[in-house]
Amino acid sequence: MSRKLIEIASEIVQMQVSGATMTAPEITASLRQVFGTLHDLHRVESGEIDLPLIIESSQPKALAPEDSIQDDKVICLECGAEMKQLTKLHLVSHGMSAKEYKKKHGFSMGTPLAAKSLTKARSKAAKKRGVPENLRKYMEARRLAKAAGTPVEGSQDVQADPSKRSKTGKKKAN
Repeated sequence: MSRKLIEIASEIVQMQVSGATMTAPEITASLRQVFGTLHDLHRVESGEIDLPLIIESSQPKALAPEDSIQDDKVICLECGAEMKQLTKLHLVSHGMSAKEYKKKHGFSMGTPLAAKSLTKARSKAAKKRGVPENLRKYMEARRLAKAAGTPVEGSQDVQADPSKRSKTGKKKAN
């Protein structure tokens, strides 16, 4: 072989690192895995071992759905990609929606497909803006209005009425 396996493995890992952020332990683990795979393939080429033995031993261990959402990342259970959030675009690349992904892997529909730290940061920002209190006020007003039989300002009834909107889509001032 004209090039050493470690050189080839390091080039492959360099390409992985250039495409995604990886920690030092992740880089080390990736380098070991790539080197091991290349070494096994070299042994197959030289006739030392059979290909089925490599395929059986190199199957990745299945990640439990509850372990895929971690503090700093979420791991796609379809392809193993690590990111801060599983976006609609990423899931479409697997031919599914977020609802289908959650159903397939056993997540509750309310589970966010985002890293726990990102979910906490969003929650903190919403609380700082007063979203929970405003939501409680709106829901109470909506409940009272529904009981009285009148539409609530800002509800779907008002938004669906085109006469209540200007040409820009915003509510007209009365």
